[in-house]
Amino acid sequence: MNILENKVALVTGATSGIGRATARRFVEEGAFVFITGRRSAELDAAVAALGPNARGIRGDVARPDDLDELYDRVREHGRGLDVLFANAGGGAFATLDQITPDQFDDTFAINVRGTVFTVQKALPLLNPGASIILAGSTAATSATPAFGVYAASKAAIRSFGRTWATELADRRIRVNVIVPGPTDTDGLRGLAPDAAQADGLVEQLGAGVPLGRVAHPDEIANAVLFLASDQSSYVTGSELFADGGEEQQ
Repeated sequence: MNILENKVALVTGATSGIGRATARRFVEEGAFVFITGRRSAELDAAVAALGPNARGIRGDVARPDDLDELYDRVREHGRGLDVLFANAGGGAFATLDQITPDQFDDTFAINVRGTVFTVQKALPLLNPGASIILAGSTAATSATPAFGVYAASKAAIRSFGRTWATELADRRIRVNVIVPGPTDTDGLRGLAPDAAQADGLVEQLGAGVPLGRVAHPDEIANAVLFLASDQSSYVTGSELFADGGEEQQ
């Protein structure tokens, strides 16, 4: 039997990168998967690629009304949720003297507020023994110049994960944080000033990893799958580093 057979999962921010790779792995392992994204064309393409066991719901996790619509659709499905991967997020480079209020607010609205209320609004739908996985980052524990706002937002996620694991233990709901190292995604390549410099950015980041390369999204998805499944039944409040050894040096 597939390890997520008869489970229902939700993956936010699943139109590309780690989210999409994880949704695919969940479907391959037998789950019915709801996915979200802000752009309709990309969302429709992802659903078509995932097949009949996936359903797309367009929305922005930073918008409370969109989250309400999302969970109304999940509720209509009638089976609750067994897995929640709060993956939606993003950030941009800005040194201390370059940070603007709008850039700060946008990053925290998606990465922090969006995650908090994605999880909070899911609570009535989470089945006993459900697994919540939060998207962390190695940036939360390292000092990357010009990435301070993003790093701070992911440090907040790290803290929330520990608190929620304690708060939800009486429902046998596990909460863990997946901490990817640099991963070859559209989001990472988008940090480069232009497409011509994206390969150089990926190569530079990979050179700083003990394994000598950046991750493929499927490699992170496999780690998320472990946290989603009963194979991690005694793991909660933890951070799983899938970082090629970057933060272990």
